[in-house]
Amino acid sequence: MLGRHATGPGGKVIDMFAIFATLFGSATSLGLGALQIRSGLEIVGGIGPLGNAALVGVIGVLTAGFVLSAVSGIAKGIQWLSNINMVLALVLALFLFVVGPTVFILNLVPTSIGSYVQDLAMMGARTGAEGDQTQEWLGTWTIFYWAWWLSWTPFVGMFIARISRGRTIRQFVAGVLFVPSVVSLIWFCILGGTAIDLQDGGTDIAGAGGLEAQLFETLDAFPLATVASILVMVLVAIFFVSGADAASIVMGSLSERGTTEPTRPMVVFWGVATGAVAAVMLLVGGAEALTGLQTITIVAALPFAVIMIGLVVSLMRDLRSDPMVVRRRYAVNAVEQAVIAGVTEHGDDFALSVEPRADDDPDGPERPRADGRP
Repeated sequence: MLGRHATGPGGKVIDMFAIFATLFGSATSLGLGALQIRSGLEIVGGIGPLGNAALVGVIGVLTAGFVLSAVSGIAKGIQWLSNINMVLALVLALFLFVVGPTVFILNLVPTSIGSYVQDLAMMGARTGAEGDQTQEWLGTWTIFYWAWWLSWTPFVGMFIARISRGRTIRQFVAGVLFVPSVVSLIWFCILGGTAIDLQDGGTDIAGAGGLEAQLFETLDAFPLATVASILVMVLVAIFFVSGADAASIVMGSLSERGTTEPTRPMVVFWGVATGAVAAVMLLVGGAEALTGLQTITIVAALPFAVIMIGLVVSLMRDLRSDPMVVRRRYAVNAVEQAVIAGVTEHGDDFALSVEPRADDDPDGPERPRADGRP
C-alpha cells in the first residue's frame, strides 16, 4: 500500500512496530521455555522449588545459546539446531505413541479433525456473552494465543519468505500452512491424547502442580521417565533457542533497512535485549509470571494486527499486477475475442492460430502493459 513510500516515515513506523512485536513475542516464548525447564529441573532433579536466581540462570543459558546460533548464520547454527529439534521431537512422539495408549491416539486423530471442522465457526465467534467463565478462558488462553501468534508474524514471515525464495505461492502455502497443521494435529493427539487417557484412568494430570509440571507428570507414568523428561527439557530449550535466534536476525535486518545480512553487533544486541526483557517480565510477574507474559504479549501484538490487515490488502493488490496474472488475463481475453470473431464470421468452421505481429501493424491487438493497467 505504501509503494514507493515504503522507505519513508510510514515504512519506518511499520518496521518499529514489527520490531516491538517480535521482541516481546520472542521474550514471551523464552520466558515460557524457562518456566518449563525450571519445572523439569525441580521434578527430575528432586531439588525442590527453585527461585528467581535459577530462572534467570536458565534464561541466561538460553540467551547465550541463541545469540551464538544467530551470529553463526542461517546455514549453520539455525539449520543445525532445527534439524536436531525435528529428530528429538520425532523420537519423543514415537516413544509416547508406542508406550502410551496407541489405539486411543489413533482414534483421536479423526475425532479431532471432525470436531475441529464442526466447532470452528462456533469457537471462532465465541465471546464473553456466554458467561464469566468463558470470558476468563478467552482472556487467559484464546486471546493470548492469538496475540502470541501475531507477535511472531513479522520475523516468521520474513524468515520463511527468505528461505522459500524460488517457490510458487501454491508451494509456499502448502509448506507453511498444510504441512505444519498436519504435524501439529498429530503432535497434539499424541501428547494430549496420552494425558487425557491418564486423566480418565485416575492419574491427576490436571492437578500436577501447575501447567509447567503436567508434561513431566505425564511422562512419569511410563518407562524411562527420567530419560524422557531430560529429552523434553533439551527439546524445549532447542525449540526456543532456534526461534529466538531467527527473531534476532530479523530484528537486526529491520534495524538496518532490510539487509539480508545484519551485522553481528546488531544481532547480539537484539538477542541480549530479548533475554533481558524475558527476565524482567518473569521477575516482575512473580508468582503470576504466566499472566504477566500473556498480558505483555497482547499489548505488543495489538498494533501489529492493524498492520497485518494492510499487508493483506497490499498482497492482493500486488498479485493483481503480477506479470503472470496479467499475461493470463490477457490470454483469456484474447482467446475469448478470437472465438467470438470466428463464430460471428465463419460459424463453427474456423481455426485459431498464433502469429507474430509487426510493431507497425495498426490492426494487431494491443500488447498488455507490464504494470497490468490497460
